[in-house]
Amino acid sequence: MAATTSKSPSILRQALTVNKKPFPWLKAFLAGVAAGLPIAIGLLFGSLEYGLIAGLGGFTYLYVFPIPYAQLAKKLAYCVLGITACVFLGTVLAPHPVITAIMMGIIGATGIFIFGAFNLIGPSAVFFVLIFAMATGMPVAPEEAFARAGTAFLGGAFSWILAMSGWLVNPHRPEKKMVKRTYTELADFLDAIGTVRENDVQHQVMSTLKDTSKTIASGYIPWRKNDVFNRLLLLNNYANKIFLYAVEQLADRKKLVPAEMGESLRIIASIIDSKDLYDEALINLPHPEEMNEKIAKLFIEINGAKDCLSESDQTFNDHIHIEKSSAKRIILSTFDRNSIILINSLRFGFFVMLAALIAYHFELNRSFWVPLSCVAVMSGATIVATFHRAIQRSLGTIFGILIASVILSFHPTGYLIALLVFLLTFITELFIVKNYGLAALFFTPSALIMAEAGSGGEYTFVYFASARLIDVIIGIIIGLIGVWFVGRKSASSRIAHLISKTIRSQAQVFYVLFSNQEIYPYYGKNIEFNKMETNLRNLKTMFETAGGEIPKDKKAIEYYWPIVYAIEELGFFLEECARLNKRPILEDEKLAQYLLIFEAMANAADHSKNVTFRPIPAIEGFQRIDDTIKELQNNLQKRLY
Repeated sequence: MAATTSKSPSILRQALTVNKKPFPWLKAFLAGVAAGLPIAIGLLFGSLEYGLIAGLGGFTYLYVFPIPYAQLAKKLAYCVLGITACVFLGTVLAPHPVITAIMMGIIGATGIFIFGAFNLIGPSAVFFVLIFAMATGMPVAPEEAFARAGTAFLGGAFSWILAMSGWLVNPHRPEKKMVKRTYTELADFLDAIGTVRENDVQHQVMSTLKDTSKTIASGYIPWRKNDVFNRLLLLNNYANKIFLYAVEQLADRKKLVPAEMGESLRIIASIIDSKDLYDEALINLPHPEEMNEKIAKLFIEINGAKDCLSESDQTFNDHIHIEKSSAKRIILSTFDRNSIILINSLRFGFFVMLAALIAYHFELNRSFWVPLSCVAVMSGATIVATFHRAIQRSLGTIFGILIASVILSFHPTGYLIALLVFLLTFITELFIVKNYGLAALFFTPSALIMAEAGSGGEYTFVYFASARLIDVIIGIIIGLIGVWFVGRKSASSRIAHLISKTIRSQAQVFYVLFSNQEIYPYYGKNIEFNKMETNLRNLKTMFETAGGEIPKDKKAIEYYWPIVYAIEELGFFLEECARLNKRPILEDEKLAQYLLIFEAMANAADHSKNVTFRPIPAIEGFQRIDDTIKELQNNLQKRLY
C-alpha cells in the first residue's frame, strides 16, 4: 500500500485501458467446451431447451481460477449446487414477479457476502443472478423444476470434471507456483538489504508469505498424506524462518548480504518445478568466500530448506500441522456493523431487488435484463471500479446487443447455436483478463442467444436491439444510484474506528504471547488471534475500498496508509512470534507499559487525537516488534486535519 500524489488518468481512460496480461488459451477453450458441448448433447437427444439449461450449468467453469485443487474442488462443487438451486427457484417462482424480485436480491446479497467473506476469486454473484433470472424467463412450467435443476446439475458436474482434469497432470501446481514465488522474492529481499529498496521489498515479501501460507492451508487434505505437498509446506516454513532471521539480524545494516545467499534461494526456487525433487536437491549451494556468524547461520537455514527436499518423508510426515480458520468463524466474524463486506452485500441485494421490482412493475419485455445490468455494474470492488464497470458494461453491451441482434435476425438453429455459444464464451474468457468491456462485447450476445433461442420469439432487429438497450441503460442507472448514494463514503468514515479496534486486538495478542497465558499448538484456536486476524482483514479491505471512493479524500488516504502499513506489519510479526517454541515472559511492570502504549494509540486513533510518545521497553530477540510499535506510535502522533 502506497500513497501517490501524481495525477491519475481519467475514469474514462482507466475504464478503456487494455492490460498486458497473457491470453488464457486453455481456460478459454475449456470454458467454451463447458458452455457449448452440453447444448450439442441436448440437441443430440432432441431437446434444445434442456441442452441450453445444461449450458447454464456449464457456467460453473467461469469460476475456475489458479487455486489449489483441494480448494477448487469444494468451491466448484458449491457453485454447481448454487446454480442448480437458482434454476430450481427460478422455475418455481417464475409466476410470482414480486417474490422473484425479492429472491433475486437475496441471491445477489448472499453471493457477494460469501465471496467477500472467504476472499474467493471470481465473478461473485453475477452468474448466480444471471442463471436465476434466465430461469424465470423460460416458459412458465413449475412442474419441470426438478427436471430443469437436474439438467443444470449435470452441466455443472461436467464443468467440474473439466476443471479438475489438471489435477491428473500436476496436482500441486498452484502451491508450487506460490512457494517458488516466495523464494524468488525472498532472494530479492536479501539482495536489497542495505539498499534504498529494502523496506519496499520487505513489505512485498511479507504479503507474499501470508498469501503462500493461505494457499498451502487451502490445499491441505487431512485424510490424504502427500509427499510433495508436505515438502512444499516445509519449504514455506523455512521461508518464514529465513525471512524472520534476516529481518531481525541483518536488516537495516549498511553492508550488503553476500550475493550467494540470494543465488541459493533462486536455485531452490528452480528445483521446485523439477519432476524429481529428491535428485535435484542433492546439489551443493554456492558458498560465500567470507562469512561472519550471522551470515553463517543464514546459510545453515537456507541449506536446511534445500535439504528438506531430499529427506525421507518419514522424518517429517508426523510433524505436519496446518492452521485453518473454520467456515463458521469466518462467517460470524464478517457479521460486524463495521464490516464493509456485510455493508456491500446488503446494499447490493437491496438495489438488485429494486431494479427487478421496477422492471416487473413497468412490464418490460424479458425484464430480467434490467437487474442483470445492475448486478454487473455494482460488482465493482470500489466506487471507481463501479464506474469503470458502468462504462465498460455500457459500451460492451451496446455493441454486444448489436452483434446479438444481427445473429438472432438470421434465426440460428440446431448445432449452430451450440457452436456460437462455444465461440462467444471462448472469446469472452480470452478477453476478460484484458478488459471487462471487451468481455461484455462477446458475453452479451452469448447470454442473449441462450436466453432467446429457446423462447421461439420472432423479433425484428430494431425492436430487439432497442428493447435490450433500454433494459441495460435502466439497470446501469439503478446500479450507479445505489453505489453513489449508499456506498460512496461508507469505507472512509469507518477507518479510524477499525484502526482503534485492530490495535486493541493486537494488544490482546501481545499479552498472550509475552505472559503466562496458554497458546494452543494450533494458534488459530486462540480467540485473541482470531479477533486480530478478522480485524486486520476488515481494515485492509476498508482501506482499499476507501481508496476507490468518489470523491476520494487524498489527504486522508495519505495519512492512513503508513498507519495501516505498520499495523499490518505488526500483525505479521505477532503471528510469526506465536509459532516460536521459546518466548520471554515479561515482568508485570514491563507488560503494563506495553499495554498502556497500545491503549493510548487505540484511543488516539478512535478520537483523532495526537498520541503521547512513550518509550518502548526492549524485548531481547524481538527488536522488530519493538521497532514496528515505535513506527506506529510515531505515525499516530500526526493529525489528519
